[in-house]
Amino acid sequence: MIETAKRIAQVEEYYFSKKLAEVRSLDTPALRVINLGIGSPDLAPTKQVIDALASSAQLSTSHGYQSYKGVPQLRNAIKDFYNRIYHVQLDADTMILPLIGSKEGIMHITMAFVNEGDEALIPNPGYPTYSSVAKIAGAKIRAYDLMEEKDWAVDLEALRKSDLSKVKLMWVNYPNMPTGKTASHDELKALVDLAHAHHFLLINDNPYSLILNDTPRSILSVEGAEDVALELNSLSKSHNMAGWRLGWVAGKKEYIDAIVRVKSNMDSGMFLPLQLAAAEALKNNKEWFDALNNIYRERKKVVQQILDTLGCTYSNNQSGLFVWAKIPDAISDVEKWVDEILYGTKVFITPGFIFGDAGKCYVRIALCSPVETIQEALNRIKKFMNKEST
Repeated sequence: MIETAKRIAQVEEYYFSKKLAEVRSLDTPALRVINLGIGSPDLAPTKQVIDALASSAQLSTSHGYQSYKGVPQLRNAIKDFYNRIYHVQLDADTMILPLIGSKEGIMHITMAFVNEGDEALIPNPGYPTYSSVAKIAGAKIRAYDLMEEKDWAVDLEALRKSDLSKVKLMWVNYPNMPTGKTASHDELKALVDLAHAHHFLLINDNPYSLILNDTPRSILSVEGAEDVALELNSLSKSHNMAGWRLGWVAGKKEYIDAIVRVKSNMDSGMFLPLQLAAAEALKNNKEWFDALNNIYRERKKVVQQILDTLGCTYSNNQSGLFVWAKIPDAISDVEKWVDEILYGTKVFITPGFIFGDAGKCYVRIALCSPVETIQEALNRIKKFMNKEST
């Protein structure tokens, strides 16, 4: 057996990669598993998007290698999207880099800026990939806790009092996953000021800003952000295109150029029809997003009934594609409890510990199933809870 590289010694296989195989194994024709755990939109993009993909794919000229920096049509569509949604002006030629989903951008950014031994500030709870990629790069993880009693906000005072001299990157994610918290302009400005004061790169991961959120914001709208900040964004959640793997990073030219130096050695550009379809998707108007969010609001009502049935507590003021909730005090082991629900009802919800130890008393439910399916999950859980109480 050939020994694996030391860089992956501390990296586990992604939780959902393993767990979903277990969940699928429980599926039977008699009783289907209802997966409320993963945030994979079940709705389709617009007909215009699919038509753009299909028509371009018919052309013989669409199948060759593409530019490492994406085609002008896509970069200009991202530029227009940022101007329309966030009131941010970007240079399409120098400040935008399309990505094969923003998840790969987490790796590219880390590899472009982090040396072994540098520190990365990572939210707890937060998206697990921030930590995994930092470990692969040889960075030291500095978790900063997000706490319910502080409305899941970054404790800036605690950070200011700590030694940040070795910090190279800070990851933030607004609207936040898993907590659903949004950030005000003043909160984003305080983070930008902290990055300036301690000379580190601040990255906002921003795929949820158009989902159940009345005030979409970009960190690049903050004065002074361009010198210290980058922003990742994606069509996965907001445009129902998760499997298409389409995202981007935006920011200062010099930072984008550094990321290209990594990315251009890892892939050879995206399939042209995908890029043209993405450009079409970015034209979606307010009415389309309003209709999408109305669907999510109806789903959220039933998800909240599930959480009420389970005895969980939650904030009604959450944005994004999930509901984050605290488990009952009587439950000592969230993983065991979630498995009891899974095996007792064939309904899967996500245990919060996978997002960091600050999530060990929480669960997350996705809004990515039809209302009828979520209602069926509710009915099963009600029966399960009634059995448990008798």
